[in-house]
Amino acid sequence: MDANQYVLVRGMRETRSILQAWEQEPWPVLRSWLGGAVVIALALLAAVTVAGSLLLPDYGFHYGPTAPGGPAPDQVLAVLGRNSLVLALHAFACVAGFIAGATLPLTATRYTGIKRMIHEKARPIAFGWVIAVTCFSLFTQTIALGLVGSTIAWDLRISMPLLVITALPHALLELTAVFLPLAAWTIASRKGEWDQLLAATVVTVAMAIPMLVVAATWEVYVWPELLQAVSSRAV
Repeated sequence: MDANQYVLVRGMRETRSILQAWEQEPWPVLRSWLGGAVVIALALLAAVTVAGSLLLPDYGFHYGPTAPGGPAPDQVLAVLGRNSLVLALHAFACVAGFIAGATLPLTATRYTGIKRMIHEKARPIAFGWVIAVTCFSLFTQTIALGLVGSTIAWDLRISMPLLVITALPHALLELTAVFLPLAAWTIASRKGEWDQLLAATVVTVAMAIPMLVVAATWEVYVWPELLQAVSSRAV
């Protein structure tokens, strides 16, 4: 068995044992991940509220959640598809942390020279990469959601904070779901528990998928009714 096969087998064994340990007492781990993801989601919603209040609406373009034919399952799939891409980006960051933090150091001792240095420096590089991914994700979502929110609010003649309040039920659930892997990565890396990141990726993605389905369904079928209600009062 070569070094790469050894590392793979060992990593899978450790991941399996970690999942079994979490199965015995899941709540302490899940609670920390959910708490971290909720904090990130609330911070992003606050940033979107500020950005939407400052950005000029995209006049002449309709960003509303309603469609000419009314709500339909294909709209749910479209929302779910967009959110799944964000979840996948964050999940890959979590896997990269596992590879750099837990597997590459195991093979570093088998190399010399430049190869050994690369393996030994993989952890800080992965840490920096995940930070960059997180910042990129937060920045792009803040600007994009802020612009869309600003336009919807202008269209309906309501304030940006009121718009965010109507979106809170599905937006908080949706953002918590997509940021679960990054929350798990942050907590595990701070504790030096790099070997737990692959198991954390599996669990957080499994948790996030049903959350995203519920959030997308609410966004398509319920949110338009809430917007219509607050818009009618505003007029």
